[in-house]
Amino acid sequence: MSQDKSQRGPIERRREISDHVLTEGSASASDLAERFGVSVMTIYRDIDELENEGVLRKFRGGVTAQPSGVFESNVAYRKKSMRPEKEALAAKAATLIDPGMSVMIDDSTTVLELARLLPRIEPLTVVTNFREALNLLAGERGIHLMALGGDYDPLHDSFLGVPCVEAVEALRVDMCFVSTSSVHGDFAFHQEQRIVAVKRAMLKAAGRNVLMIDHSKLDRTALHRLTPLSTFDLILVDDRTPPEVLRSLDESGVHYEVAET
Repeated sequence: MSQDKSQRGPIERRREISDHVLTEGSASASDLAERFGVSVMTIYRDIDELENEGVLRKFRGGVTAQPSGVFESNVAYRKKSMRPEKEALAAKAATLIDPGMSVMIDDSTTVLELARLLPRIEPLTVVTNFREALNLLAGERGIHLMALGGDYDPLHDSFLGVPCVEAVEALRVDMCFVSTSSVHGDFAFHQEQRIVAVKRAMLKAAGRNVLMIDHSKLDRTALHRLTPLSTFDLILVDDRTPPEVLRSLDESGVHYEVAET
C-alpha cells in the first residue's frame, strides 16, 4: 500500500519537495502544501531548511531552483537547463583541442558537455575537480585523468577549498575551459567566493583560457567579480545571444565565436 503524502517524514518530504522544484523550476508554498497534504507553515519550515542547505532559494510566497545574484542553482537543476546550447558550445570547444594536450576543466555543467566529447580526441591529460567528470572519464584508456582534491561540496558535486586551489597552483596545463554564472560589462561574475577562488587559480594555471557561456548568463550580474573578460583568449557563446550583447563584446575588444545550435 502506498504511503499517504501527509504521513511521510520531514526528510522524505523535503527530498520530494526538492525533486519537484528542481523539475518545475519553482513552486508556491500553497501549491506545495496542497500537494503534500500539510500546512503552509510546515512547508515554510521545509523551505527554510532547504534554503539553509543551499538546495533551493526562497522568494515571497514560494521557492525556486533558479539562480539569483547571490544564489547558484543546484547542480541537478543546472544539468537540465540550456542543454542544446551547452552541447553546441561543447562541440565548438572540442575543435580547439588536439591529441596530446593537457586540459583543465571546471565543475560547471556547461563544461561537463565538453568532457563527454574528450574521449574522441585522446590521448589527453585531463585535470578536473568535478566528480561527475571524473566518473565519466575514469574508464577511458586514452585519458590520463588527474583529480583535484579538496573539500567535497555536494551541491556542486565537486572538490573546493584551499587544498583544491593549492593542487591547481602546482600544475601548468595547455588549455583551461570554464563557465560562470554571468557576464556583465567587461567582467565575468559568480555568486560564490569558494567557486571564484578555484576558477581564478585554474585560469592562472593555463597557457590558454576559454570561457563557454550560454546566452542566459549574458548581460546579468552576480555578487562576486571573477575576472576581466580580457583574461580569456576566446569566449564561446551560442547563436541565441542577442545582437546587442554581441555588440557589447565587440566594444570590449574580446575575441569571441558563436556556436551554432
